[in-house]
Amino acid sequence: MKINYLFIALIFVFLTVAPSSARKINVLSEKPAIVLAVFGTSHVSALPGIMGIYRSVEQAFPEVEVRLAFTSNIVRRIWRKRRHDQAFLAANPEVPQKVLTVKGPLATIGDLQDEGYGYIIVQPTHIAAAEEYRDLSSYVAGLNSIRTIKERNRPFRKIILGRPALGVPGIVHEYHLDLERAARAVAADVELAEQNGAALVYMGHGNDHFSTGVYVEFTELMRKMYPRTKTYVTMVEGFPSHELLFRELTRDKISKIYLKTMMTVAGDHAKNDMAGADDDSLNTQLLARGFEVEVNLHGLGENKEFAAIFVANIREAARDNGLKL
Repeated sequence: MKINYLFIALIFVFLTVAPSSARKINVLSEKPAIVLAVFGTSHVSALPGIMGIYRSVEQAFPEVEVRLAFTSNIVRRIWRKRRHDQAFLAANPEVPQKVLTVKGPLATIGDLQDEGYGYIIVQPTHIAAAEEYRDLSSYVAGLNSIRTIKERNRPFRKIILGRPALGVPGIVHEYHLDLERAARAVAADVELAEQNGAALVYMGHGNDHFSTGVYVEFTELMRKMYPRTKTYVTMVEGFPSHELLFRELTRDKISKIYLKTMMTVAGDHAKNDMAGADDDSLNTQLLARGFEVEVNLHGLGENKEFAAIFVANIREAARDNGLKL
């Protein structure tokens, strides 16, 4: 009897290769991606604060897909209209396409899942763990709670949330160390204030619902690290308030102020609430009280040292979850 060796070989290939291929169907991907979750801004001049952080993340993880997401519904709607506004596009050719087509975190994560990314690190660019961060944390927790009948049909392996700049209370990562890292990152601001013979005043956004002592603690740390320059921090909303700032400046006999935003972008709040000409802006109120004020309209995201904080937080979030980037 003649043996058909070709037929036997084909049978062997089918039995050894086909089952292995079948097992790979619907297996969850190991590919990682990063979503940089930013509140956003409608001001073109404020975009360097966002893009500075974005470029730092891209450069730090050149092999990983990085996407931009805006958490603000209002800001996204503004950019959605602008992408079809030919006059705006012609007047602002420097606006990146990724800003014109920006989506929210959920849609961005959905796109990445549809493209086959199994691990997604969501890195907020928020300063503190307040309302915006907590909302984002809820999104991530909800997505991670998805359970399918078959494990292979889960939409992703895991969504991982990074820390904001000033950290998160807890025992995994001491937020005191995050405060120290942030304080070191703004050394250039202290130097500029000192060169001008002025006190350094930061204005952050804050929140009426989640005001905590983290900004007060940051202020005290700054004064210890840089004793030659007095640092003060105040918020648009919540604590520490402008009223407290005015009392402390008067008590300390401060005459000259170097005023800077404690936000990643120098957008609407920086231009209006901090530096605006209206009676209720911080700059106007300081001038009315006799202080000499120099305003710096650059977001912290434009500071490479500060942008590096978010890079470090992404790296640590990956490491904590056994993920190599």
